[in-house]
Amino acid sequence: MEEALLHGIEDGTLGRGSVAGDEYLWDMQQARVAHDGTAYWLEVCYCLIPLEEERPYWAQYFELISIKDAHARRNCRDLNGTEPWACSECNCTRRLEEKLQSSGESFLTRLRAKFDGRAV
Repeated sequence: MEEALLHGIEDGTLGRGSVAGDEYLWDMQQARVAHDGTAYWLEVCYCLIPLEEERPYWAQYFELISIKDAHARRNCRDLNGTEPWACSECNCTRRLEEKLQSSGESFLTRLRAKFDGRAV
């Protein structure tokens, strides 16, 4: 499965058919791996149930252990109806993104290293 995931990232087909578009590729570029091998990433999600639409795409490559909101959902302007699509310009995840980038190692770098020298 890791090889198929890398192939999907490299050729841009990861998440093809999803409304999330290029978000999947961005997620994998930003993802980090902890010392125990667990991958972490942040994703902007417009679903009422977090990752409702994206779950089938991710589930083929990952065991989704924990999904958390960046802030109280009642404060989300998109979800509470005060500003549709507000998440596109929201900075509610900025601190989390900064913290994530300073932890572990790059998921994509580690994944590529597994297949160095092999055609994927």
